[in-house]
Parts: sequence; structure tokens; C-alpha cells
Amino acid sequence: MNKIPKNTVSHSYSLKVESKHIDVLNHVNNIVYLQWVNDASEIHWELLSNDEINSKYFWVCLRHEIDYLEQAFLDDEITIQTWVGASKGAKSVRVVNIFKEEILLASATSTWCLFDVKTKKPTRIREEVLELLSAE
Repeated sequence: MNKIPKNTVSHSYSLKVESKHIDVLNHVNNIVYLQWVNDASEIHWELLSNDEINSKYFWVCLRHEIDYLEQAFLDDEITIQTWVGASKGAKSVRVVNIFKEEILLASATSTWCLFDVKTKKPTRIREEVLELLSAE
């Protein structure tokens, strides 16, 4: 599997491909990969964040860019890795890689924008959030 870059905040977990993930071509549907990317992002943020932060901010995805490289099939064991990349202004980049054993199936880079809960407008990523996103 690809190595997660040093000095990043990362998370990984595994799942088994189920029949609901399979399309008419008998492999995991591309939209399922997108759902896994979104799920990994949300799960990781829940692990990083807390009630105080969540009462002030929320994230909205502005862009997903996914490279579909290989296929996954029913009952395959999948590992999903995610980490936070560059965060600047109101935006943060997140990477999600999806593996079957050592084979990279899909790689996604997503851009997320931080919003203020009260104003419902984009807001600069404050130090309290940057601390959550930084491995240093």
C-alpha cells in the first residue's frame, strides 16, 4: 500500500465489498467509490473534531477528483486510507486511497471548504481547527 506522508493526520479502516456495492458489470460501481471517499472524510473528521468545534463550523466539499485504477468485486476486503493535506484560507485538501491488499484501486483528492455554523458562509480555518488537522 502507498505510504501515508509523514506529518499528516491520517486514518484507515477496512470493509468488505457487499452485494449492494456491485453494479451490472459485477464489480464495485464508481459511485460507490465516491461514497467511500465521502464516508472516509466524514469518519476521519468525527475522530478529529469535538462538540465545541462542531458547534462553530462545518465542512462542505467543493471538488472530488478520483482516479479509478483497478476493480473490486464481491467479498473483496478493502482498506481505505485518508489524510489531510494542505489547509489554507477556508479550504483544506484531503486525500483518500482505496486498496485491495497492495493494489491501489482508486485515489481521490478532495477540496473541502470550512463554513461558519451561524452565518452559513465560508470562514478562514482558525488555529483551533488547524491544530486538529496538523500532525505537528
